[in-house]
Amino acid sequence: MAEKPETQRGRAAVNANVVDLTQYRSGRKAEPLPVTFHRRELDAILWIYGRMVGEGEWRDYALDHMKDRAVFSVFKRAGELPLYRIEKNPKLAARQGAFSVTNTAGMVLKRGHDLKQVLKVFDRNLKLVEK
Repeated sequence: MAEKPETQRGRAAVNANVVDLTQYRSGRKAEPLPVTFHRRELDAILWIYGRMVGEGEWRDYALDHMKDRAVFSVFKRAGELPLYRIEKNPKLAARQGAFSVTNTAGMVLKRGHDLKQVLKVFDRNLKLVEK
């Protein structure tokens, strides 16, 4: 059965408004994706976070993904400045290492290429107490 001419014109008008996304995106300058933590990196950070929450040291966190770096901020209370910031900055990967831990004052406590080694700054050394 043949379609009516009005229906064919209506479909042509709808198809004229359809835009192929690849053509649309190629005309614009592509914005870079924000830097993010990979799953294994986030697992290592959250393992430390969970341990410190269990000890009553930390209570809240914030996760920021920016153009140049990713930051995991740790708080004692939500309304305060972060106690620590765990940062991933890929621009520093070739030199000092992409990962760093900074304190509230902005002092870098540890920096390196391997996140697990950098997170060892949160490990506690047991001390022998004599009576």
